[in-house]
Amino acid sequence: MAKTEPRTEQDQTTAENTTPDASKSSVDHRIQQVRAREAEALRGGGPDAVAKQHAKGKLSARERIDLLLDPGSFEETDMLARHRVTGFGMEDKRPYGDGVVTGWGTVNGRKIFVYSQDFTIFGGSLGEVVSEKICKIMDLAMATGAPVIGLNDSGGARIQEGAAGLAGYAYIFDRNVRASGVIPQISVILGPSAGGAVYSPAITDFVFMSQGTSHMYITGPAVIKTVTGEEVTQEELGGAMAHASRSGVCHFVGQDERHTLETVRYLLSFIPSNNAEKAPFFPPTDDPHREEERLVELMPDESNKPYDMHEIIKLVFDDGEFLEVFPHWARNIITGFARLNGHSVGIVANQPQVLAGCLDIDASAKGARFVRFCDAFNIPLVALVDVPGFLPGLSQEYGGIIRHGAKLLYAFTEATVPRMTVITRKAYGGAYLVMNSKHIRSDINFAWPTAEIAVMGPEGAVNVVFKRQLDAAEDPVTRRRELIDEYTEKFSNPFIAAERGYIDAVIEPQQTRSRLIKALEMLQTKRENLPARKHGNIPL
Repeated sequence: MAKTEPRTEQDQTTAENTTPDASKSSVDHRIQQVRAREAEALRGGGPDAVAKQHAKGKLSARERIDLLLDPGSFEETDMLARHRVTGFGMEDKRPYGDGVVTGWGTVNGRKIFVYSQDFTIFGGSLGEVVSEKICKIMDLAMATGAPVIGLNDSGGARIQEGAAGLAGYAYIFDRNVRASGVIPQISVILGPSAGGAVYSPAITDFVFMSQGTSHMYITGPAVIKTVTGEEVTQEELGGAMAHASRSGVCHFVGQDERHTLETVRYLLSFIPSNNAEKAPFFPPTDDPHREEERLVELMPDESNKPYDMHEIIKLVFDDGEFLEVFPHWARNIITGFARLNGHSVGIVANQPQVLAGCLDIDASAKGARFVRFCDAFNIPLVALVDVPGFLPGLSQEYGGIIRHGAKLLYAFTEATVPRMTVITRKAYGGAYLVMNSKHIRSDINFAWPTAEIAVMGPEGAVNVVFKRQLDAAEDPVTRRRELIDEYTEKFSNPFIAAERGYIDAVIEPQQTRSRLIKALEMLQTKRENLPARKHGNIPL
């Protein structure tokens, strides 16, 4: 072994003075590289592109995240990711982040995963790396049991990437389906969403749109005009109100992006983080024993006179607080979230002010979708019933009211969460059975004294049952009136159903709140298991 010369005092001094400085200089250089790249990523498409967003009434991807999440809570992932595409000049344009900002943070202290498409970079188009970033976030959300929120603002698949862009959508769809019923998924449309891009939001639990700046469609106005000759504006075709009131795609419409994101935060307060948890509990400030005499006054003396079911909801549930889901679509049925003594509940209610509260195709689908969400995420259900039947007509029959009505029946019957029903007035025929009746295993069923539980209304029943008597009567008008009065006396009350146990109790309207709260307390420990199977076959 070679002999090592002893180090002189000068050698040691030189080593101590130079080596750490050189190392420190190298680390500083690397840190500066990180900071420079992060600063570039934070610029997005640059100030001019952001200014164009603002001019359209739209926020940038990062501004949206800042509004959605608690201040300072956002932790970004894949900030320095860049596409790997060559050709079409793409190799010269490789911005950091590549069209989407991803990460996690908190909303009111609860963990949330989020991705926000950046329209200032390649129009927010989806390519391979964008898909990888989104899928990574969705995988983390599934693994940790937290909601995932997508802020969508994209021109569609990135044409320069060909099949890779299309495949990216499919990878996202696959995760949407696997996450369904496991973690809440929320889509917020804050710009264009066209073609294949619309199917991910369609699978998710709730879709939000912002008035004036959000658009969704499979094919745009130009293509429609070419193919069918129909002329339609972008707003008429795929605007927020078009999907909120006609197609049933959009659950919530915000006045602007800020209001839309505030409503997303509000929705999260009613739902759990995953299917193994319960929804957040808020210590109640409303008296659980509060009685509302106005409930008695709200019910009209005439059974065919409408009233607003929203008024009943406001008087019964905590502090009159109610977040309505689908307020503009299928308004003959009301769905939404409220609280009973601090516990989140889902409400499904007939609306006598619209189509007399009849169930039709859209109302059945709307109710079924909402019931299945609540059941998947352990949110108890309350049905407020005033339903004269299914809406008659050729368009309903040919449109498949049998199949669509069966969706609501299936959803309620399948649900294993605590289920309560209050019949306020009419409960006729098959619609009575479908609306969470005791016969499909509802747990607690109340009826007001004004409840009418029968196969059909008095006029129709007399026409069917007493047809021969009426034909033979000397004065058919008088006789018909007598028979209607007899039928009304017998069936336009809840007591026969109560005698048979179809109703657990006939309650005074003003006691509705306290009786529901006591029932919910009793049902908190409910356990019910369905037969072993892969899954049922709901009549889609």
